[in-house]
Order: sequence, then C-alpha cells, then structure tokens
Amino acid sequence: MKKLAIAMLGALALSGLVMGSAVAQDKKAAPKVAVKEIANNEKVRVFETTYAPGAENDAPPASATRVVRVLKGGELTRIYADGKKEKLDYSKVGSVHVFGPSPAYTTKNTGKTTLQLYVVVAK
Repeated sequence: MKKLAIAMLGALALSGLVMGSAVAQDKKAAPKVAVKEIANNEKVRVFETTYAPGAENDAPPASATRVVRVLKGGELTRIYADGKKEKLDYSKVGSVHVFGPSPAYTTKNTGKTTLQLYVVVAK
C-alpha cells in the first residue's frame, strides 16, 4: 500500500513537471514583426514591415486602402476573427498588391524565409 502511494505521488509529480514544461512552451511568444516608419503625414503612412519566419503581426491596418510592394518574397497567412484563413503569396519580389478596407485580421509569416514589405496606407 505504501509503495503504491509512493508510486502515485511520483507519477503525479512527474505529470506536474511535464505539464509545467508544456505551459512554459505555450508562453514562448512568436517573434513580432519589425515595423520601420518611413513617412507619416495627413494623407498617408509609409512603412516597411519585416517578418521573420513565424513572426506574427496582430495589428496590421485593415480599415484603410493599402498598397503593398514586396521587397523580399515569402508567404503570409491572414487569420480573421471568425477563424477563416487566407494565404497570401508574396513570392515575386517587386510585385505590387492593392487592398481595400477589410475586417480585422492577424498576419503570420508561414513561409521559411524572411519577408519584407513596403506599405503605403491611405488615411
């Protein structure tokens, strides 16, 4: 009986260690996107965004028209509040994309390379 109790306590302690390790891994945040503002006036905001692989941006502008030019190619995934996902192919360096206002979303670099974009946002 005593051996069973000791074995159960050992198993409980071990499961606590494993659970603590899993929680610690969950707390490890994804890298953030580096945003470098280039210009900002009453009509537009211009910036460069650099996404390391796995980097997430939880506040991209979605309520205004945006013009995006690819400086370093890669792949982004937009994740909308309703769970819908949309892959964006930015693999062609120099390509230009125009986006109108949209629902709020989070973006994540789901590719294996660093992605860099030049963004102009109309105010």
